[in-house]
Amino acid sequence: MKNIKDIEISNKRVLIRVDFNVPLDDQGNITDNTRILGVLPTLRYALEQQAKIIIISHMGRPKGQRNEKFSMAPAAQRLGELLNVTVQLAPDCIGPEVEKLVTAMQPGDVMLLENLRFYDQETENDADFSEKLAALADVYINDAFAVAHRAHASVVGVTDHVEQCAAGFLLQKEMDFFHQAVSDPRRPLVAIVGGAKVSSKLGALQAMLDRVDKMIIGGAMANTFLKATGHNIGKSLVENDLLDTALELLAKAKKLGVQIYLPIDGIVAEEFSAEATNKRCPIQEIPDEWMMLDIGPATSILFHEAIESAKTIIWNGPMGAFETDPYSRGTMAMVQHMAQSHALTIVGGGDTNAAVNSAGEKDNFSYMSTGGGAFLMLMEGKKLPGVEALN
Repeated sequence: MKNIKDIEISNKRVLIRVDFNVPLDDQGNITDNTRILGVLPTLRYALEQQAKIIIISHMGRPKGQRNEKFSMAPAAQRLGELLNVTVQLAPDCIGPEVEKLVTAMQPGDVMLLENLRFYDQETENDADFSEKLAALADVYINDAFAVAHRAHASVVGVTDHVEQCAAGFLLQKEMDFFHQAVSDPRRPLVAIVGGAKVSSKLGALQAMLDRVDKMIIGGAMANTFLKATGHNIGKSLVENDLLDTALELLAKAKKLGVQIYLPIDGIVAEEFSAEATNKRCPIQEIPDEWMMLDIGPATSILFHEAIESAKTIIWNGPMGAFETDPYSRGTMAMVQHMAQSHALTIVGGGDTNAAVNSAGEKDNFSYMSTGGGAFLMLMEGKKLPGVEALN
């Protein structure tokens, strides 16, 4: 896969796909600019090369309608502050007015086009829309790993109409780290998989079993495995239609010699509420009318011991309902265990990243992926449409 350094971009119109889908407060202020920070190396390099930089992104889900609530204006302002340059916000992402503005650009100019998803054609990978985007560029750079799993016009379709295409530094870094962790890992390799549902990560669970030495399963998805193995889990969230699948995964793991670690205790409550009565409970003693909302302290110790000898650890998905304080401790304990590890530690997924950031431990992880869906697709052993399009 070529990256931006492999292409001559000086004085050229360089269309750069980024992910500026950043969180905003009620006043429209950016509350976390991590995604903007991630692409600064690519943008700074393009500035150094005196390229004409045309940036494209989406924001939120405007569903094909122009909605100022989802304007790229806050991102343009923040980017200008971070780069210390003027970032012009175009009134649209295609059309004669945008073409006129691009024609007038000088080397070193930076322009951010308006939200791509103001058009349904973006998510439909419409050929005509792709061609209109491509008409603005001499070179196309994809630096949006977070949407590389989407076959959208600005990710895939545009590459059919631009002769020179390559990855930005962020996309390259994401792919290199994942390859290092999964394709050629230092062993033991441990995967930690959490979150609410087995169904959403079934492909990742199946694929990772062929690669890992140990697998830790936490979060509500562990309930399905616990019930499948004969435990009473009360009113806990469970996918009854996947009980047989859970048993098949456990049987596959045993056949491959992969150690599976499930919770041995949990924090249970009468209902999902911060105010509800809760207590620590061994897995064998969950009351019929209670639900498990976090792993317990004994499980945290077990999981810590499971990763202690690891040389590579990949984590996707929290250990419990961490956004609610009484049920955050299992996830935060896992953050601390990984932060103290000497292994290569890679985290992917919005909730998992949020937990690491909340704990202030970001600098103690080897890498935090910027893409949840794309990260999960790689864990499933699948190829990313956005990366394949560049190749």
